[in-house]
Amino acid sequence: MAPKNRSLGYEFVKGLFKENPVLVQLLGLCSVLAVSNTVINSISMGLSVLFVLFFSSFVVGLIKDFVPNEVRIPVFIIVIATFVTITDLFLKAKFPDISKALGPYIPLIVVNCIIMGRQEAFTRKNKLIASLMDALGMSFGYIIAIVAMGAVRELLGFGSIFGIKVFGAWYKPILVMILPPGAFLTLAVLIGFMNFVTKKE
Repeated sequence: MAPKNRSLGYEFVKGLFKENPVLVQLLGLCSVLAVSNTVINSISMGLSVLFVLFFSSFVVGLIKDFVPNEVRIPVFIIVIATFVTITDLFLKAKFPDISKALGPYIPLIVVNCIIMGRQEAFTRKNKLIASLMDALGMSFGYIIAIVAMGAVRELLGFGSIFGIKVFGAWYKPILVMILPPGAFLTLAVLIGFMNFVTKKE
């Protein structure tokens, strides 16, 4: 449970850097590594996580005091799965190309350890407003990490950002950056940079 003297601003900001779910806590790496080959895929995945985490935190925050402890986890999963289904169907209906690019990783948000972890470790133990600020902070921290990965990988792997060519014809794309090894390499560099910054502070 968060200390009572923590401000709502702190609950938001902590997820951006100090407790960044990807670069510090190393959570939700499956989707981050899999879909971060372009910026648009990264933003789409990040916004999906934001929608699911925020609204599941809202519902869990409302019902937590009425849910028996014995069925707490299954109830939380059902709540999360509901918003994941909404997200999945929305993308398939409105953005079929993005839905196809993200593949199974939207449905897998149900078991994303960031989502379930925040409900279990924070939302059920804290007040609703604090839980929503925590959800926003963790979501934006996830978005920062995955979009940074997407930008680096797309720039080096395709020579473009948002599909717009950045380098001239002279640039030879580094194809490994859009493959799994490039994802691990980029993540390692970003984690190292985050460790350097946080330790310096």
